[in-house]
Amino acid sequence: MDKLGIVVPCYNEEEVFPLSEPALRGVLDDLVAKGKIAPDSFVMFVNDGSRDATWELIEAAHEAHPVQVYGVKLAGNVGHQYALTAGLLTAMNLCDVTVSIDADLQDDVKVIEEMIDKYHEGCDIVYGVRSDRATDSFFKRTTAQSFYRLMAGMGVKTVYNHADFRLMSKRAVEQFSKYQETNLFIRGIVPTLGYKTDSVYYQRLERAAGVSKYPLSKMLALAFNGISSFSIKPISLILGAGFVMILVAIAAAVYAIVSYCVGVTVPGWTSLMLSIWFIGGLQLLAIGLVGQYIGKIYIEVKHRPRYNIEKVLSDESGKN
Repeated sequence: MDKLGIVVPCYNEEEVFPLSEPALRGVLDDLVAKGKIAPDSFVMFVNDGSRDATWELIEAAHEAHPVQVYGVKLAGNVGHQYALTAGLLTAMNLCDVTVSIDADLQDDVKVIEEMIDKYHEGCDIVYGVRSDRATDSFFKRTTAQSFYRLMAGMGVKTVYNHADFRLMSKRAVEQFSKYQETNLFIRGIVPTLGYKTDSVYYQRLERAAGVSKYPLSKMLALAFNGISSFSIKPISLILGAGFVMILVAIAAAVYAIVSYCVGVTVPGWTSLMLSIWFIGGLQLLAIGLVGQYIGKIYIEVKHRPRYNIEKVLSDESGKN
């Protein structure tokens, strides 16, 4: 039987950890009892520089259940995508198949069994996809749908209504490990791996405890990172806007001449306003956008480590 590793990024999750840890161990017990995974399967909690008692809770859970509960402590807070990557790459050599899920229990742990079934049917990647967004506010639902449409329009391959709840076989994770970019957008990388995929559908639940660690600012940053990491279409749009501006400038010149001739405006006012506000704003937007791409290149060429692991708890390596 294949060994399963459930990878759970955690950042300040002391409130929800006492609920998620036994729930995920319960999933392992159920799958082991049904003969679908190996008895030494585990849950790996990745502490992303939490400032509360999350790591102490992980250590206590590992001491109580050393075979089922593993822990990875990152040296500092590096963000969800890096923490998830650290967990996946650490688990890669310890198990045959991984499932990534957030600690807040909003993703339905019951569909993990469906994921394992599809894995046994030959799928290397199984996406957990929300069947609807009934539990979201109007604002969050609208912005999320706009995000997926925008990504598709920019040519980025993503799975609609899928976040980071997914199953990946060992060879899929090994292939993912070859993607060394610093600007990580895992939802865009996984669909490019090319292995056999499928999806399971579920209703997203309310957060079991605590508060969301993904405010609007982080969601916007993730959206821009996804677009700029996989598409140069924004720069192409600037070029198109430049051609449009030439036509607008010609039309504005005609309007300015006619207005001057009929005496309905102060000489020079129309052309001055158009030049300062419209052209200037477009230039600043273009420079800022190109600067973002250059900044990404600057970060990439440094080849700095994406994260540093301070400590690993497992039944194989012991407390390191």
